[in-house]
Amino acid sequence: MTAGPTGPLLLGVRHHGPGSARAVRAALDAAEPPAVLIEGPPEGDALLPLAADERMTPPVALLAHAVDDPGRASFWPMAEFSPEWVAIRWALDRGTPVRFIDLPAAHTLAMAGDPTWRDGEGEGVDGGDAGEQRHGLRVDPIAVLARTAGYDDPERWWEDVIEHRATGAAPHGPPAGTGHDPVAVFAGLADAMTALRETYGHGGHDRDLVREAYMRLQLRAARKAHGDGVAVVCGAWHVPALAAGTTVTADRALLKGLPKVRTEITWVPWTHRRLARHSGYGAGIDSPGWYGHLFGAPDRPVERWLTKVAGLLRDEDRPVSSAHVIEAVRLADTLAAMRGRPLAGLTETLDAVRAVMCDGSDVPLGLIRDRLIIGEALGEVPDDAPAVPLQRDLTRLQRTLRLKPEAFERDLDLDLRKETDAARSLLLHRLRLLGVGWGEPAARRGGTGTFRESWRLCWEPELHVRVAEAGVWGTTVLAAATAKAEADAGSAGALAEVTSLAERCLLAGLSGALPVVMKALADRAALDADVGHLAQALPALARSLRYGDVRSTDTAALGGVATGLALRICVGLPPACTGLDADGAAEMRGHLDAVHTAIRLLPDGGTEDVVGRWADVLRRLAGRDTVPGVIRGRAARLLLDDGRLPEDEAARLMGLALSPGTPPADAAAWIEGFVGGGGSNPGGGMLLVHDERLLGLVDAWLTGVPAEAFTDVLPLLRRTFSAYEPGVRRTLGELVRRDPAAGGPARAHTAVPGFAAGLDESRADAVLPLLRLLLGTHRGTQGDTQDTDDDMRLGAGSGE
Repeated sequence: MTAGPTGPLLLGVRHHGPGSARAVRAALDAAEPPAVLIEGPPEGDALLPLAADERMTPPVALLAHAVDDPGRASFWPMAEFSPEWVAIRWALDRGTPVRFIDLPAAHTLAMAGDPTWRDGEGEGVDGGDAGEQRHGLRVDPIAVLARTAGYDDPERWWEDVIEHRATGAAPHGPPAGTGHDPVAVFAGLADAMTALRETYGHGGHDRDLVREAYMRLQLRAARKAHGDGVAVVCGAWHVPALAAGTTVTADRALLKGLPKVRTEITWVPWTHRRLARHSGYGAGIDSPGWYGHLFGAPDRPVERWLTKVAGLLRDEDRPVSSAHVIEAVRLADTLAAMRGRPLAGLTETLDAVRAVMCDGSDVPLGLIRDRLIIGEALGEVPDDAPAVPLQRDLTRLQRTLRLKPEAFERDLDLDLRKETDAARSLLLHRLRLLGVGWGEPAARRGGTGTFRESWRLCWEPELHVRVAEAGVWGTTVLAAATAKAEADAGSAGALAEVTSLAERCLLAGLSGALPVVMKALADRAALDADVGHLAQALPALARSLRYGDVRSTDTAALGGVATGLALRICVGLPPACTGLDADGAAEMRGHLDAVHTAIRLLPDGGTEDVVGRWADVLRRLAGRDTVPGVIRGRAARLLLDDGRLPEDEAARLMGLALSPGTPPADAAAWIEGFVGGGGSNPGGGMLLVHDERLLGLVDAWLTGVPAEAFTDVLPLLRRTFSAYEPGVRRTLGELVRRDPAAGGPARAHTAVPGFAAGLDESRADAVLPLLRLLLGTHRGTQGDTQDTDDDMRLGAGSGE
């Protein structure tokens, strides 16, 4: 129901509806109520005057969170075209009393943590339902009314009935809000909702009964204080319940025993993107940018909208002229008339844009939907709005460093040699450590220098909640990040967690936390004997030392721990590399690459000793038969790249690995380790291109693999060689295809000392007597002896 001679003015709206917003303003202008009541948390009453501040720019939201559990929070968003925002501004501009009357946030948040209650109005951080949207068995009244009217799209029904027709907006007619009785619009909508409530009751959600009981109590108090002419702006679904004749006793009984928590509330910036339904906001709309345009356009909304679309497409270098706009307007109006719509809606304008401006393609529509239909608006809130101390410090830093929060993703490249960029980097790293993911490190294009960083920034409203949660660690970003790092050091379980934390502390410039982190690191390193864990931890420490040099951070203590860790790896790695299966060998190969890279970053004081010890470890791994082939091959390659393995010796090791006595699968694994890409060995293919002797060995082995074994080694070989650049693979193919006499790769073992093209009978016969003695084969039969001699000649002749 709406206003009667002796009753309140009940204005049932759809949240974030521009037609409802215009109608609310017109109804308030006509009725001049003595007070305005808004559906919202009463804790926000003290913040209502801020809505009139010229520095307050919607979209904004009321954010309430539990004091003892900041992660339990809810938002009440408002856009410029939200009826609630329009009513608040109308009352403040005229000095009319205005207040919120919904269930207090203290109860709302307590109920959100109680499994016996479901979320309702407001947007919960954990994905709570809201408004009149379906939740479980809850009725969506807009969808029911749309189906009753023969519409398959609730949004289109709402646009036709409320946003277009009820606001008086015709294709070329007067500005919206003229020519119609706004009270009649609300009366018709109230009658429809009354019929739905009679059929569906509370729509499957008990909590609405509690909320509506509280609103009725607040309405009674306002009528007693200001008279019967007070205006109420609330969701249309609640209008029948507020007009119902209930007793104070019954309403109070529904509110008895509600859970309650201490809460704090403030205004925070919001975004059009978070108003959209796809973001998870239960009371969201499909097209906040389009609705904002309908609300702000003084006349000719279709023409103005299509002009915006044309401007966007021109900015993307698409040829769109004024003639395209004129034709698109005509087509949109024609489609609206054919479909019986009072005004061309979003569907008609998109159809016209696709046909006229995009040559029938849907691809540009994605850009239009992202930039205009949803939009990138980010609201602003005055600095004197209540906030936790940590949020105030963050706001100050953002202003000092000229890092303005923005609703859309953008890339930020930092040069750490510049003071401002270095300070920006510290802030972003400290926020990440606190769990405030405003920025995420991004891969930088070109170069690998440590004095540059790339970030991808995007400010989401939920980050205000994360800041409130992080406020328990301190009142400034630096103090909070330091305290959080110290606490994480004490609770970290694995060694790799502590080394990662040390790296993050150096990146964030948290020198105050480093002593605690270093003590935890030394304790964990002393107790952890797993070489795999040590190998995982060392790279982070080495990177930390590297970053410390760039950021002028004292890393002496860290360097000592890293050197000690490297020496322990040198002792424990060789025995850890024996007896591994294929998966274990692949994992250990990754550790080998990571440790090899990390050792070269260790401080100069201990580098020579550690590097020498590491080279000895690689030599032992490369020559030990019990080590898996992939590790032996990678160790040989790392030595070759560092200039610690002569090319002749590398060829000899390859010849041994690819000899006829080696199982094909083991030989293929050795090849993968030696010439495969990844880790510190990205250019394995170029090695074969420039060293045809090694290529000849690989080619000769590959052509000699038996047919029955080739199928087994093919996946491994394909994985190895498919990682090469197309040009490298093409060059290798051309080299292999060439005739050896014409300069192609040698296809025999003659290039490697100690190997021959065939079986060396005299060399094999020379060792047969000794081998028979060792193996005891001289006691066998003559036939057995002959068979054994043949086997031993094969091994001896091939260098085994």
